[in-house]
Amino acid sequence: MTERLQDYAALAGRLGVDAVALVPGPNFTRMTGHSFHSHERPLVILVPPEGPPAAIVPNLELDSFALLGFEGPVFDWRDQDGYAGAFAALAAHMPLGRIAVEGQVMRVFVHHAFKTAFQGLEIVDAEAEIAGLRLCKTPEEVAALERALALSEAALAELLDGVRPGQTEKALESRLIQLLFHHGAEDLSFGPIVAAAENSALPHASARADYALKEGDALLIDFGGRWGGFAADITRTVFVGHASAEAEAVYATVLAANDAGQAATRAGVTAHEVDDAVISVLEASPYADRIRTKTGHGLGRDVHEAPYIMRGNGQVLEAGMVFTDEPGLYDTASFGVRIEDVLLVTDTGCRQLTRFARGLTVVAT
Repeated sequence: MTERLQDYAALAGRLGVDAVALVPGPNFTRMTGHSFHSHERPLVILVPPEGPPAAIVPNLELDSFALLGFEGPVFDWRDQDGYAGAFAALAAHMPLGRIAVEGQVMRVFVHHAFKTAFQGLEIVDAEAEIAGLRLCKTPEEVAALERALALSEAALAELLDGVRPGQTEKALESRLIQLLFHHGAEDLSFGPIVAAAENSALPHASARADYALKEGDALLIDFGGRWGGFAADITRTVFVGHASAEAEAVYATVLAANDAGQAATRAGVTAHEVDDAVISVLEASPYADRIRTKTGHGLGRDVHEAPYIMRGNGQVLEAGMVFTDEPGLYDTASFGVRIEDVLLVTDTGCRQLTRFARGLTVVAT
């Protein structure tokens, strides 16, 4: 934890703030090596540019917090007393005029508690800078991602072996979740998307309990399991019994766009350039009116994090960044196709971390 604390202390110095404030979430877990729930009880670590950090911790979490080996004062509070006193004690110990916070993670009531305890406090949204410390993955983090992806792919392979007409999306979703844990997932990356027929054309569809798979249906599965704190995210679209000529053509177009994204990826290019290469393939096809989404997003401790692979994003890709390459085409009257792979940026190109077959697949034959 001491080494990671230094990352945030150095960031506080670069930002010109009195401290970086972290609350439970991916950055908190990266720094401490432990995961805490975000709930109605504020838990905050303050990391100044120099000197020891300080923390506000609910009393019921003290024993768990002690496992961190935290080197700094801890101001705890009990439910029956409220947390205002802990914030006031922190203010007396560490006067702060300007702090940097995670704008997408810190909740409003924690913001208000700081403003009440520290008169005139300036709170700066440094989401991009704080999350930026996670952008380039270490070899150990890449290995954790690969393990999360491998167990997820093993679960998918077993699921697809058992797909039959007449099964419901909800039944397949339930089976997939069971298989993820069976193959070693520590948690779900997110609630799986299991969608067939016209439901597969909704990028964030919910599984239906009243729809039974039919011959010729597209079946889109977007899911992932967690391992070592890192989230897998993979999508495959298969066809039940047979694939129509239209399905084959749409699938080939999406696969070509996915390939274009991989070919365009290397350190030094921008997220815009990768997305433009992908979307240009889709736009040049007869199915341009079915484009609904950007190419992808960063992947790591969060399922969605920087870099966001989209036109207009001039962020330069660096070796060690990881993102999804997931073009799709969606016709809400019939079906959708998405093919999602996970790419690790290298100096000369990229390495595909997903290993699952990418060609058109027909199940239940």
